[in-house]
Amino acid sequence: MDWDDLRVFLAVARRESLSAAGKALRIDPATVGRRISRLEDSLGARLFVKSPQGYALTETGARLVPRAEAAEAALRGLDEAAETPEGLTGQIRLGAPDGCANYLLPQVLAQMCDRHPGLEVQLVALPRVFNLSKREADMAIGVSRPEAGRLVVQKLTDYRLHLAASRHYLAAHPPIASRGDLKAHRLVGYIPDMIFDKELDYLAELGLAAPPLASNSVSVQLNFLRAGAGVGVVHDFALPAAPDLQRILPDDISLTRSFWLIRHADDARVPRLTRFAEDLVRLCRAEMARLEAV
Repeated sequence: MDWDDLRVFLAVARRESLSAAGKALRIDPATVGRRISRLEDSLGARLFVKSPQGYALTETGARLVPRAEAAEAALRGLDEAAETPEGLTGQIRLGAPDGCANYLLPQVLAQMCDRHPGLEVQLVALPRVFNLSKREADMAIGVSRPEAGRLVVQKLTDYRLHLAASRHYLAAHPPIASRGDLKAHRLVGYIPDMIFDKELDYLAELGLAAPPLASNSVSVQLNFLRAGAGVGVVHDFALPAAPDLQRILPDDISLTRSFWLIRHADDARVPRLTRFAEDLVRLCRAEMARLEAV
């Protein structure tokens, strides 16, 4: 079985589209289709069924995926063995929720690239869960520990959150001395039906109403608060980037969450990715401690 055909097969299986697979592989969709047909002919079985939603795996195709991924991981391992031991090199794509990507990871990844000049990091910031089985990223950071899938998961770091508002907002509105006082203030938070993880439903956990001013983006919420729009839950590690914000009722209202580093199980055997993960965990914990102490 030709590895190049398996590579094309995995691209279609992950993206469910000939055109999307071709774009990722930098070949035209017609060539992708011919390569899939060639692989199906060699196996004597259909691997995909075309539908209005795209290309869906058949039962035979689904059975082939783990074998193809094992071959992919083995080839990555050969590439790793050829690399110099002095430093990390090559491209690594990391997916992360936008709060983490905006306020924690930039300085961490800058340190890593300074130490490893041959390293290229692509940071994909999206307010949703990443699909590693479709290879949207080499590894991802999540706000809850996944319970299913062929994944390797480790805690990246804990972090804290508090209610906050801008100083000029607080000066212009009634004082907040207790939770009951929050009823007189406009809340800022997530769009309720776009909360992609239960760990992000902060206001409901605090017994507060749905926010009249909402966004699916942590950065937008932070900018609402900086503009004096109201009161909202803020990551402590983001507060150094917004010195005009002030914590509210910090002794009464405090939340603790965790970031989890998530990798595909096959990638646990790839030394370069393992070393990157080890450095990422160590530097993120140090940077979190620094930011939360500010």
